[in-house]
Amino acid sequence: MGSTADRLVCIARDIVIAEGPASVTMRRVAAAAGITPMAIYRHYANREALLRRVADETFADISKRWADRQPGPGNLIADHLDDHLDFALGQPKLYDFVFTDPREGARRFPDDFRDGGSPSLSLVADALRNQGLGEDGGDDLLELALAVGALIHGLVRLYHGGRIAMSPADFRALCHRLVGRTFDVHN
Repeated sequence: MGSTADRLVCIARDIVIAEGPASVTMRRVAAAAGITPMAIYRHYANREALLRRVADETFADISKRWADRQPGPGNLIADHLDDHLDFALGQPKLYDFVFTDPREGARRFPDDFRDGGSPSLSLVADALRNQGLGEDGGDDLLELALAVGALIHGLVRLYHGGRIAMSPADFRALCHRLVGRTFDVHN
């Protein structure tokens, strides 16, 4: 099952998925792991450190899944969008926690996003470059990737907040249409 530290992250992540980050307490995670509340501090200095690790592990999982994706007959941007929407619709509390909620240790644009500092945004930038968009690279490509991300995150936040009243399938189709229209990427 892995180390105790890894088990603690899995437990905390499960709580975030089910109830949101506000429900993660050191005492609750320790109890679920079968250790004393004080023992958890051998692995994580505080709740914020544990939640930061949950976020880091989640981004690593997303990045690995996207990086392992083999280009299919469609375009890579549409494929990444589907992966992203699968996560957003399937685990909305975890999605909000890692992508849009304020949290300690979250990356900040632009400095934290340069040179591959954001695993997910770097993959968006690579997909855009592979589509022939933002070819000059550098900050222009990073800003274009941010625009794509902001559009998608904004749509997801509206959907999670009940402001877009559509079935998941219709919402997914809307996201594809808007990304396609905005960047002239035909999905």
